[in-house]
Amino acid sequence: MTPTKFQNAARSHTSFLAAAEKRALLSIAKRLPLWINSDHLTAVGFIGLLAAGVSYALARQYPAALLLVIPLLAVNWFGDSLDGTLARVRDCQRPRYGFYLDHILDAIGMSVLMGGMALSGYISPMVAGLFLIAYLLLSIEIYLATYALGVFHLSYWSFGPTELRILLVIGSLFAFRRPDVTLAGHSFLLFDVGFAIGACALTVILLQASFRHARELYIQEPMRKGGQ
Repeated sequence: MTPTKFQNAARSHTSFLAAAEKRALLSIAKRLPLWINSDHLTAVGFIGLLAAGVSYALARQYPAALLLVIPLLAVNWFGDSLDGTLARVRDCQRPRYGFYLDHILDAIGMSVLMGGMALSGYISPMVAGLFLIAYLLLSIEIYLATYALGVFHLSYWSFGPTELRILLVIGSLFAFRRPDVTLAGHSFLLFDVGFAIGACALTVILLQASFRHARELYIQEPMRKGGQ
């Protein structure tokens, strides 16, 4: 097969920790042994996310499994965040392959993670499902915008994947101590409250981004007379 032309999209990453994270990743990438490559790191990140989902599922019978999620999310961050950095540092990027593999595995891994949480008893399956739907819809919007506008958004509202992992770690620690919270005199699962808020936030981001990007494309490609 003859490779088709491909133009890298500009990366937009404006999260709270983006600058510090970039410095840390560059430092780590320069020190990794040569036998480790980007594919190894992608596999490590994917396995970490799958294992975190399994740990959440096990937490239904073994609450201490919630604590195991924390190092597994760190493993996921290490592999998922470092694979692209390593490729850029070594100047051995495979843009189409890397973009495709990274994000199809991210969608699968996130589905397993939320499935594990839905089985854990620490979150209602409906809330977990709604969050996953909102997450996947926003992911689709991001990938479409990357193709149509040439800008890949890694964060919104100063939050990116790293910040979300940190919130999940904090939530898991609190859930291990006490899985429910009292609001207005009613008891709710802690993760139900957190992920319901998260699903609403992702939905708002999705609507804002969709409107903004559709408007931008409409301006760039105005309708011609007699056309559509």
